[in-house]
Amino acid sequence: MTNMNTSKFERYGLEPVPLSLKQSSWKEYAIITFAFSVNAGNFLVPTLAVTQGNLSWQAAFLAVWIGALLAFLLVSALSIPGALYGLPGQYIVRAFTGSWLATKIASPIRVITSLYWFSVQTIGGTFILQTVISNFFNIEIPFAILAICTSGIMAYLALVGYDAVKKITRLFLPVLLIGQGLMLYVILSQISFENSEVASFTSFQWGPFLFYMSLAFVQFVSGVSASSDMTRYAKTAKQGFTGMFVGNAAGYFMTALIGTLVGSYFNSTNPFVVLSESSPHVLVGLFITFSGLLAMISINIGNAYTGSFSLLNTWPSLGRIRSSLLFGVVGITFSCFPTLASEASYFISYLGAGIIPLSAILVTDYLLIKKGLISEDVLLKVISGSYQLNLAAIFTFASMSIVYLMIPKTFSPGMLIFISSSLLYLILAKNVFKIIK
Repeated sequence: MTNMNTSKFERYGLEPVPLSLKQSSWKEYAIITFAFSVNAGNFLVPTLAVTQGNLSWQAAFLAVWIGALLAFLLVSALSIPGALYGLPGQYIVRAFTGSWLATKIASPIRVITSLYWFSVQTIGGTFILQTVISNFFNIEIPFAILAICTSGIMAYLALVGYDAVKKITRLFLPVLLIGQGLMLYVILSQISFENSEVASFTSFQWGPFLFYMSLAFVQFVSGVSASSDMTRYAKTAKQGFTGMFVGNAAGYFMTALIGTLVGSYFNSTNPFVVLSESSPHVLVGLFITFSGLLAMISINIGNAYTGSFSLLNTWPSLGRIRSSLLFGVVGITFSCFPTLASEASYFISYLGAGIIPLSAILVTDYLLIKKGLISEDVLLKVISGSYQLNLAAIFTFASMSIVYLMIPKTFSPGMLIFISSSLLYLILAKNVFKIIK
């Protein structure tokens, strides 16, 4: 645990945040999470549900929003310990899985997940910026140069810390709301809802519906291990929970609606680009593009912020500054490879092999075994380092990760493995291994 030598950057790493700094309300968390939602990376699953899953926009919308809502409920619930104890999420994970699994497996997986989404968001935003510069200024700038510049700015803001996240999202919110309104205006001005392909469930199939519902669930449920990174500054646990859920649910409603409509009518996976080009007015198109860039910045500050805490949990000797710098350098490098975005469903599915069992263990341990309360005995053992091995968690993670990889994608392995992992861990924790409560 390292203190900062400057007040410019956030001072607190793995140590608790003082009560005097726990001042954030539910409205501030709702703004933060809403600002994170409507972005190029989050549009991928809704648009792919239509363009690759061949679902109607209504079926695709319901699939991804239901999957996301289930994930958001769990993410909000796991934000409560952060508000109660002032600790970051990845440190709290030690109380659920034991320090070995938390630092050697859970945190590295979270780092990889955050790095992946940081790069995907940057790639999507860079394509937007590249298109604008080319179309409006007739200048061709190499993708890699733009990606390095944009990702570098976001990595720096994440280095500043939570205060930067809060201020930036509050500043961006009006522009983001107007941008979303203009996107819907462009869509509605061109779509005929009497068109059977847009207006009906003619292409509904249970297989793709469950698959994309599971994919949306997998995409967001990984947040259970990091939601406390934000809510450690909350006034109360209720304020943190409410703000996280309201903001996420409302934000993804807009994401799913715009994404599925664009996928259905425009056959595109990047609504910011296609809607700015289809806009009847140049200024409307420019504003949509600008809001897309701000959305990318908002979510990626969050990705880098939480990802650096995961890295810090694995490698505490780095300190918060150096862990943020290292995350930023790797994230900038990954952002130069557009394939990460074009193969999103492939990467999300395989990341799920680690994310899903771990997320299920965290949720089950906290909500069902510890009954939503971490005892003083558990916290003392975590702080002292004496709670190293949770054998029930280790066995559940290892076995269910293998099973996940063996199940065909058509069987929606994400939600299936989450439920199976929860049941297996519950049985092992109560009947086979002794779990401290």
